This record gives sequence, C-alpha cells and structure tokens, in this order.
Amino acid sequence: MPRRNANARTPRAKRKPPKKLTTRQVALRKGYSSGFEFTEATRLKALGVTDPRYEAVTITWLDMQVRTYRPDFVLPNNIIVETKGRFTAIDRRKHKRIQEQHPELDIRFVFTNSKALLYKGAKSSYADWCTKNKFKFADGTIPEEWLTEPDNAPIPKTIPLNAKEEKLVNENN
Repeated sequence: MPRRNANARTPRAKRKPPKKLTTRQVALRKGYSSGFEFTEATRLKALGVTDPRYEAVTITWLDMQVRTYRPDFVLPNNIIVETKGRFTAIDRRKHKRIQEQHPELDIRFVFTNSKALLYKGAKSSYADWCTKNKFKFADGTIPEEWLTEPDNAPIPKTIPLNAKEEKLVNENN
C-alpha cells in the first residue's frame, strides 16, 4: 500500500465556512470607531438623513493645553451627537470643559445604557450626570424628534478657541 504524504489534505476534509464578521469588525472596516457608531449611522441613513457628517467637525478646547475633539455626528440641523457605550471620567471632564468654552454648541449624548453607573459603587448614572450638567441625552438610538427640531446656527468644519482661552494660550507662550 502506497504511503500518503502526512501533510496532504484528505479528499473528505471539509473546510470550515468563514466566520461571520461582528458588527464591530464591519464598523472598523468602514471607518467607524465602534459598532454602536456604525449602527447609528446606518439607522440615520435609513431614516433619510443623507449626510450624517461622521467626525466632520473639529472643536478646539483648552485643558491645561490646547486639545481638539471630533464629535461622532453632526445632524443636518446642526445638533452634535456623541454616541457612548462607556462614559469615563475623562470623557465627562472633557464635555464639561467644551460646554463651558463653547456654550453655543448643542451637544447631546446617546448611550447604550443611560442607567449605567458612573463608576463602581456610584449612586449616579450617566443620565443623572447629563441632567445635572444640562446635556440632553437618549438611550439606545438617536430620537427621531432630534432630526425634526429647528436648525441651530451653522457649525464650521473647525471651531477655534474663544477669545478668552486664546488670550490665555498666547500669554503662556
């Protein structure tokens, strides 16, 4: 009986079908940071929003140094929407500073779970934090009412520091 090559495939061996990609993997391939962002962008397009402007705006803000922030979506009526799964202390501090420095911007949050606690053992949730700091928020998806609200002031591609912060930066350089 002839010997078989030990490395050769047997004719009966079946190949496993390729694994289906997760939502996160598809999102990363399409240029989104998370599966939640991809899901919301897909939903917005299904609702007729032709250009949900994903990370199209850069906001400059000051926090001991000049920083920039790119919100997830800018709706056609110029409402800025940030989608969040986890809402870390760094994110919370950043958004408070941006709100202080750019009060003209309408920044809103969409959480996967707004009832999640801010940290282990906390009594406050993401929703409580938003209410306390006067941010509008939603749970799960961008509400359709946000899409039909009247237009806010146009948002430029780049939002610079306001005059007060610019002066601080120039004094320290």
